[in-house]
Amino acid sequence: MECLGLSLPALRRKIDDVQRFLAIALRIANAHTVDFYTGNIWDEFIGLTPEDVLSHFNDNINPQQTTQEGNMRNSFGFSHDSGKLVHIGAFLEAAEAHSLPSLRISVPFGKLVEMLNDTERHTRWNAALDTDDFMNCKKAHEVQAMSEVVALLAQHCRVKQVIDVGSGKGYLSTHLSMLYGLQVFGIDSSSTNTHGAQERSRKLKRHSRVNQKLKKDAKESGRLAGAGKTEEHRESGMGEFVATENNSTQLQDTQLSAVAEVPVDVSIQIGEPVECAVEDEGMTDPFLSTLSLNAVEPISGRIPPSQLSKEERERRMRENLEKKSYNRDSSSSSLFLPLTSYVTAETELREVIPELRDAVMVGLHTCGDLASSTLRMFVSKRELHAICSVGCCYHLLSEEFDQKRGHHTLPNLITDQMQSSPELGTEVCGFPMSQYLRDQNYFCGRNARMSACLALERVTVGGGLPVESLFYRAVLHVILQDHYGAHKSEKRVGNVYSKASSFVDYIRRALRKLELDESKLSDGDIQEYHDQYKHRICEMLAFNRLKVTLAPCIEGLILLDRLCYLKEQENVSFCALVQLFDPVKSPRCYGLVALKTDIKSS
Repeated sequence: MECLGLSLPALRRKIDDVQRFLAIALRIANAHTVDFYTGNIWDEFIGLTPEDVLSHFNDNINPQQTTQEGNMRNSFGFSHDSGKLVHIGAFLEAAEAHSLPSLRISVPFGKLVEMLNDTERHTRWNAALDTDDFMNCKKAHEVQAMSEVVALLAQHCRVKQVIDVGSGKGYLSTHLSMLYGLQVFGIDSSSTNTHGAQERSRKLKRHSRVNQKLKKDAKESGRLAGAGKTEEHRESGMGEFVATENNSTQLQDTQLSAVAEVPVDVSIQIGEPVECAVEDEGMTDPFLSTLSLNAVEPISGRIPPSQLSKEERERRMRENLEKKSYNRDSSSSSLFLPLTSYVTAETELREVIPELRDAVMVGLHTCGDLASSTLRMFVSKRELHAICSVGCCYHLLSEEFDQKRGHHTLPNLITDQMQSSPELGTEVCGFPMSQYLRDQNYFCGRNARMSACLALERVTVGGGLPVESLFYRAVLHVILQDHYGAHKSEKRVGNVYSKASSFVDYIRRALRKLELDESKLSDGDIQEYHDQYKHRICEMLAFNRLKVTLAPCIEGLILLDRLCYLKEQENVSFCALVQLFDPVKSPRCYGLVALKTDIKSS
């Protein structure tokens, strides 16, 4: 097999380069937006005016640096004395140089396809069905690219089974099974998702039969059926069809489209980072939810078996048995089996999938520690011959060397995924994975990992930085500190901004949500806070733009750590980081692709 990518020593040198930059710059990324005014964040970290910072984002950096600017290069624009950012040009240049695209580590998508396609070209099993009709643009783009790589991996490894971990509503699973003839086991911890995936698959198959009949009729008559066929589609139960100009049909079924991009009830605990929102493609921090729509994929509430009641465990077991029985009796459904199960690196896959043989593992936007678990599972399970993994929700990763872990309770989603490992003698966390970074006790920080979820490409092409909601939230924190003793509560503010008609209305809604006495403040008192801080909103805008600039560097380090982990494994013959998606359409666009050394010979 052709060798692609960097050697392990070369990769470690790249990791060192990124670490040196982040050792200084990570302080900015770890600053919490909520504390922006109460902690006087701007003056603590930045030695420039907001106008100086913002003016540089649209200016070209002059390659002819002065002597003073050249000296700044050694500290990436930060002062040696105060540690503050004092030269924005040097900072932007360093951030770009230490981002994934500039590191030149990823393998081009076309090169990977060329390498894997070492036998005759794979063919579609059901070319009559265009599943793009059943997904939004973003999801269709992701599924099309991902499925091509997975199909080639299966062909290269001569396997027919695929395990889709965190399969959600089955978009990728149904695409692989119906278009490439692969037997796909979609595993998701949410029974709601697996039920939805099964129903979606049923409707797709019904549409496939109708579509094939249309094409057969068109071939025989030389034209597509018109209004009569449109009526036939309506009667098929596949949603509303409308005739197009060329008398073909298009499906309009909101139940089959991907999750709509609607405002999310983003939960925020005062003074603390927040957990990932469930279902909608939303963010988790007020900064993230405002700056980067669709920057992370939605997650399901992954409830581990230890927290399930006996009745729930028995119900899930019955459901899985019923699905297996149904699929054995139905030839039209036999290639896709959605299963409800909570999996970790320790899961015995054959207990979940008794009919499992050799397979490819895939994860499309697996959230938090689940992405790390799939990589560990790939390495440890003999039946897994290849993997294609795209992670997301870096803020939900557990960190092994987080000193705060012993002092506060992590979200259940994180703590429940940590497994006791005889090999490591401690908890297995999502970051770092590589022995190289673990030996350094490397720690990133949750706020920095939140920043890694941002979408620089979208901001660059005009996505903008709507900052008013962030401003409201930060001033709310000032009010809480002044009048409620820096109040922290188990209650969460949530996304009250989208419901508020004004700043005063926002504050009152937030106080009621937190169950605090709003009568302490008159409307005039509240408005005075707005007027006091409104001239400093440009500080927040400039600071958040700096955080967005650091996002590709932090994400890059997380992905390089995972790539390094794979390269450290003796049974992995090939691994590469590949840009699978357009970053504007899908910000989490990089995938890890790997092959085992024990691939079956022909």
